[in-house]
Amino acid sequence: MKGTAKPQGEIRLSQLVTTFGPGSMMDLPNHSVLIAGLDYWTAGGEAISEPRLSRKLATILNVPSIDLRTPPPASNDPTTPQRGIAGFQFPEWFIVQGSEASDGEKHRSRLLVHRKALTKGKYIDRDKKRKAVVPVRFVRACRAGHIADIDWYEFVHNGPSECRLQGRQLFIDERGTTGDLQEIYIRCDCGKAERSLAQAAVLSNKALGACDGPRPWLGAFHTKESCGEPNRLLIRSASNAYFPQIMSVISLPDRDQAIRRAVDKMWDHLELVQNLDDLKHERRKSAVRDGLEGLTDEEVLAEVYSRHLGAAKTEKSVKVAELETLISAKDEIGEDRPDGVFFARNLPRHFWDVPWMRPIQRVVLVHRLREVVAQVGFTRFESAAPDLEGELDIGVKRAALAREVSWLPAFENRGEGIFLQFDRDYLKNWMNQDAVSKRAEELQRGFGEWRKEHSSSARVAISLAYYMMHSFSHLLLTAVALKCGYPASSIRERIYAIPEIGFGVLLYTGSSDAEGTLGGLVQLGRQIHEVVRSALELGILCSNDPVCAQHEPASPHEHRFLHGSACHGCLLISETSCEQQNDFLDRSLVVRTVQGNGAELFSEALTNEGIPVPTFAK
Repeated sequence: MKGTAKPQGEIRLSQLVTTFGPGSMMDLPNHSVLIAGLDYWTAGGEAISEPRLSRKLATILNVPSIDLRTPPPASNDPTTPQRGIAGFQFPEWFIVQGSEASDGEKHRSRLLVHRKALTKGKYIDRDKKRKAVVPVRFVRACRAGHIADIDWYEFVHNGPSECRLQGRQLFIDERGTTGDLQEIYIRCDCGKAERSLAQAAVLSNKALGACDGPRPWLGAFHTKESCGEPNRLLIRSASNAYFPQIMSVISLPDRDQAIRRAVDKMWDHLELVQNLDDLKHERRKSAVRDGLEGLTDEEVLAEVYSRHLGAAKTEKSVKVAELETLISAKDEIGEDRPDGVFFARNLPRHFWDVPWMRPIQRVVLVHRLREVVAQVGFTRFESAAPDLEGELDIGVKRAALAREVSWLPAFENRGEGIFLQFDRDYLKNWMNQDAVSKRAEELQRGFGEWRKEHSSSARVAISLAYYMMHSFSHLLLTAVALKCGYPASSIRERIYAIPEIGFGVLLYTGSSDAEGTLGGLVQLGRQIHEVVRSALELGILCSNDPVCAQHEPASPHEHRFLHGSACHGCLLISETSCEQQNDFLDRSLVVRTVQGNGAELFSEALTNEGIPVPTFAK
């Protein structure tokens, strides 16, 4: 807590980037605090080098450059300067423990007091008794991230009142046992005013007024900004109180350097190249074809342009650069060094060439990878996730982490993974089927209903190929977790659905292989065909069938507009593992369900192999 010499709590470094970053609320053993902005974090974190991520974040924040550093670690050495992060006490309104009045077991009334009414953290009542207090769990906030205490006097009187100046006491009454907002009332000692908190929960009531732009995590003075959004009631512990906006990249071998070396060797043939036709003509020569093996025409042409015409090469999106590396024609990618950041090997097809793997074109075992994750900002009430290419929407209104951002908190994960590339032609033929097109329309209607309730969200409709691969990824992740020894929550996914380049799924972990008691991901990848078979069998039947399989995305009754056949019994996994917060899932696109809509990708391969597939009528 700010101004306290002794640390009041501990937290893991990675949590300061993903869960409890600047502007988040946290309960310490003796205090409730708002994590302060980066201006109040002491120096001492380690620098993280990832130029590709740094350039993209600098562009998003519109600054010349940005540094990535780990949050400052605590020091156990009493002779060194104290390090850590600060927190501001929040909220400043408290509830006095011990009922002031009661009416049987269903009615409890307690004092609601401000921090200034406390003495050494305790409230002294009329009988001179010291009573403990707890922070009130209701505050006001807006979608732009602003947050502050509710003006309880103005709320209970529905406008300005003399009771504040007269020092009238406020009470919070619980007139029931469920804790529902309909049963919680704020009451003034004047006897003329009381109001249900349920009124504050209805946005159209405008019971909490308009937001005046408070940003208390940036400091007490001169931190407000213009806003005007309606204030919303926020429960401090609610899951929508804080959505960190993070961006991550996987460190890749320097492909540009490989391109430069190849072009240097073939420069005598490429010097006069002016366009794509010229390049294709030169690549017909055996020497040029061999010298440029593994490089696309676009990559070679971009390097030639940059030399001849002074054209700056366009920065590739996050996932485009990663996918191009993963689908490289080379058998080995990167260097197998202990200090390396990326090394992968292509698994020969004869190891996994079985009927149910027909939609899969390539399997890559990633022996070593490094992921760098950085926080850019945060939102409240609605999350702002990266798009399908891993890029952050520049137009999203995010709350700032500091008054002037010069660095961002980040951390790195080192681990391993498995990459499965899908056959583009196989997917194209599948998507042209009538049953698949019909299912795509149903999922699109569901997204349309969701959009009506989230008109301000930056999310866009997801392609059908992404829907299918995302659902397949969740089934595969569950099957992998049952066999490899890693807990499911420590395995993450990365979905690549870029039609002009390719389609694929990467499952990876940031934990070391030693933690996998039954073997690591790479070892399991050598039997990937058996794991895929287990994953497909998991998706055929759900413990909630037929209700799960028959779910209609656009149905207003279940209010699951971004789900097809998906629920906690089959596809939903830990949100730390999913890149879309467990949305955009439908196992009927992967395997035949009891609904039998005929839109599945893997049904033919499963039937031919003798795996039992439901044959219910459509």
